[in-house]
Amino acid sequence: MGAVETLTAWPHADHSRFVDVRPHRWHVQEMGQGETVLLLHGASGSTHSWRDVMTDLAKDHHVVAIDLPGHGQTKLGSRHRSSLPLMAQDAQALIDHEGWNIKAIIAHSAGAALGLRLLQTSGGTSPLVAVNPALSPFKGMAGVLFPIAARVVALSPIVAKMIKRRMSGPGQVVSLMETTGSKISPEGLNLYAKLFRSDAHLDGTLLMMAQWKLDGLVADLPRITVPCTFLIGENDKAVPPSSVKESAKRMPDATVLSYPGYGHLLHEEAPGLVADQLRAVLRK
Repeated sequence: MGAVETLTAWPHADHSRFVDVRPHRWHVQEMGQGETVLLLHGASGSTHSWRDVMTDLAKDHHVVAIDLPGHGQTKLGSRHRSSLPLMAQDAQALIDHEGWNIKAIIAHSAGAALGLRLLQTSGGTSPLVAVNPALSPFKGMAGVLFPIAARVVALSPIVAKMIKRRMSGPGQVVSLMETTGSKISPEGLNLYAKLFRSDAHLDGTLLMMAQWKLDGLVADLPRITVPCTFLIGENDKAVPPSSVKESAKRMPDATVLSYPGYGHLLHEEAPGLVADQLRAVLRK
């Protein structure tokens, strides 16, 4: 499957629309009324991961979820703008185009880095609620080899197709989800399987991994003053909980809340918990 827009029976498809803001064709989902909350997924994810959080929050908020460039149903307009600074620029251009007055951001994993950059560059004081935020670069040789490997794969259509075939098998999807430390529903597994069968989604994910560098953000953490609440699944096998706690210690206004028994996909395992934490943050 080439174009991700051919996905059928996608969660909240009746709330989807497409917005052309150069250089990308963005997939946006909106529902509810009230203060606007922006939802940002992580690398290899899409709006589907927020499906239950959206339904909950839409009871009393205007909820906006977007697919990041090259992910899900957002059509990548440039293969050279998947780095953190450029993706932040492009996401801000979308926000400005739509006139969204963002009162809070909920982000997952790598999406938390994007959320922090958006809040930092906008100069606002809106809070960030981050689920298992990935704010630390890989250490040692992994930090060198992983981006290189991703770049090689992204530039090799043959290798990318081999990986796609391997990832899209039912057994492989289950195995991959097990590496997150989370237990998600059969519906969730099926949605990830659909994503991993998409050439465009796989390509966008690999480009993001190849271009994603966090050194600048890590250096800026002590100067990022927006209120942050980090929700950690203690069973997260993808982002070590200890790394999240270390990042929070370097920030002026970051609180860490830990939840035993949950993994990297905490927002899919316990959507009501995440929605209620956002409400608690906005009541402060």
